[in-house]
Amino acid sequence: MRALFATTACAFLLASPALADDDRAPPADAKPLSEILQTLEQESGFSHFEDIEWDDGRWEIDYRANDRRVEVKVDPVSGEAR
Repeated sequence: MRALFATTACAFLLASPALADDDRAPPADAKPLSEILQTLEQESGFSHFEDIEWDDGRWEIDYRANDRRVEVKVDPVSGEAR
């Protein structure tokens, strides 16, 4: 019984990351990430990017501008912050 429990627990733990990952690739009609980043680089006072992540169907981008941290969530198709 213990072996069955241990085997089941291990299988569940190995499968959990796959079950939790509901992120899909950007849609086919998405703007290139490089184009989205170029737009943000044009912001007054832009310094550098700190983090770029694809999460929940949008780009989450952290960057520095005017000595402050800015966090935006960008629609991949329109390129607009939501």
